[in-house]
Amino acid sequence: MLQTAVAEPTIVRLDQSSVGEAKSLLYNAYRYEPTFQYLFDAGKPGYDQRVRATIREGVELHFSMEQEAIGLVHEDSLVAVAFISRPDIRLNLVEQFSWRIRMMLTAGFSATNRFIEYHEGVMACLPKGVSHRLPLLGVHPKHQSKGFGRALMGAVERICREDPRSCGIGLDTGNSRYLKFYESLGYQKVGEVRLGKVVETVLFKPCI
Repeated sequence: MLQTAVAEPTIVRLDQSSVGEAKSLLYNAYRYEPTFQYLFDAGKPGYDQRVRATIREGVELHFSMEQEAIGLVHEDSLVAVAFISRPDIRLNLVEQFSWRIRMMLTAGFSATNRFIEYHEGVMACLPKGVSHRLPLLGVHPKHQSKGFGRALMGAVERICREDPRSCGIGLDTGNSRYLKFYESLGYQKVGEVRLGKVVETVLFKPCI
């Protein structure tokens, strides 16, 4: 009996032509996450709009600073993405005036302030040395539990190891399932940020 070969996923570098697809994927990956549900008032009308606005502004800010973004393509579909902040950029959202104005107009004043406080809390937990960070990271819900997340993180780590300035990679999650996944990859807890009833765990993996 003939067996059909399964196509291997391909890592691609994302650019402005991929922005729409990347935003859609990240929206679907984040909309049910406990962290976003707290930050953007999931119980109040307009939650989806606030999530979309935050994803949109985060992606636009990332590309405006000429930072790295990669995607995992499987059978002609983008199934996972990772936005990688360079080690020489320790972003202070308070100083991003245009970003703050757009966020307040679309996500709202309270949600914007909560997001800034969350961001500052995460940054305060990370080691003081120069390191990469993953501000936006996700696998489309339809394609989870297929090994795509592990493949994506492997590509992220290879890219980060190429930069001799970096001492490692920082990320965070408020999802216990993802926490176990990152720990299985060698990421270690370096702090916590309390977001209402949500505990956001900040993790770090040294570059070796």
